[in-house]
Amino acid sequence: MTDKKTSLIFILTLAMVIGSVFFGRYPAPYMTSISDMLSDNLVLKVITDIRIPRIIMAFITGMVLAASGTAFQMIFRNPLVDAGFLGVSGGAAFGASLGIVVLGGSVAAIQGAAALFAVSGLAFSWVIAVKIRFGDWVLRLILSGIAVSAMFAAGTGLLKYLADPLRELPELTFWLLGGLWAITWTDTLQVTAICLPCLVILFLFRWRLNLLSMQDETIFSLVASASWERILLLLTAVIATSAVVCKAGQVGWVGLIIPHIARRFVGSDAQKALPCSLMLGGFFLLLCDTVSRTLLSGEIPLGILTSFIGAGLFLILLMNRQLQLKKG
Repeated sequence: MTDKKTSLIFILTLAMVIGSVFFGRYPAPYMTSISDMLSDNLVLKVITDIRIPRIIMAFITGMVLAASGTAFQMIFRNPLVDAGFLGVSGGAAFGASLGIVVLGGSVAAIQGAAALFAVSGLAFSWVIAVKIRFGDWVLRLILSGIAVSAMFAAGTGLLKYLADPLRELPELTFWLLGGLWAITWTDTLQVTAICLPCLVILFLFRWRLNLLSMQDETIFSLVASASWERILLLLTAVIATSAVVCKAGQVGWVGLIIPHIARRFVGSDAQKALPCSLMLGGFFLLLCDTVSRTLLSGEIPLGILTSFIGAGLFLILLMNRQLQLKKG
């Protein structure tokens, strides 16, 4: 039964990737026919130079956020965390804000500062967790991540207050809402070069996530030390996440809700849940991005759609869980 569900998800995901090529506002909403592609060189150029790299970028971003969320939830044994809770997303937002307000607002400044502070978020969380003297390692890292995220949020708020309300503040606000409107082939290739090896590592180590999700005493009784594996998977997830956040901005709920849905489909075994999360994450974000660029004449920020749909799906899962408990 699980194999049938996985096959169905793969078919739907493949259909979504191919179908997204034919959705857009040009030359007419909402569909682009094959005859338009063959007869109009401008339509073909829009598809090859704008639409296809954006589709690939959306799919990779969804896969990265979902796979990272799965890894974080299993490593920290907490179903309510995602790839951004260690200060990664907060650090990226602060870095992008700094690039816009202080460093001149160039693309290189925004993306470079976002990447630097995204990785710094993990480093700060790690250092603070080492200094905390109570609780186990997972609890200390979660608490430090919350504190670091709050500090970055305060810094972002201060930069928004200092930003030029006519020039810098709109750009900063739109970046924080998330979107793929400026993606080019260069951006897609850069992100793919970083994220593809990270996804391969997470995929190859997926069976170890089952071990890392156990209590520390149980892990220690099975292997001498799993610390290096935790560090490897955490760094891999953070590097991939920072790479996509630098290009896509703040895109929430993907890393939180998709792992839950994947576990509903194929169970909690990471060997099946992680590949399912990869496909569902790509499908979900590609669907949201297709709607955001097609539904209205003006583009809807991607983060708004992912938050709206993700929160709704999360409430449905919670209510269904309550119903199952009552029936049981």
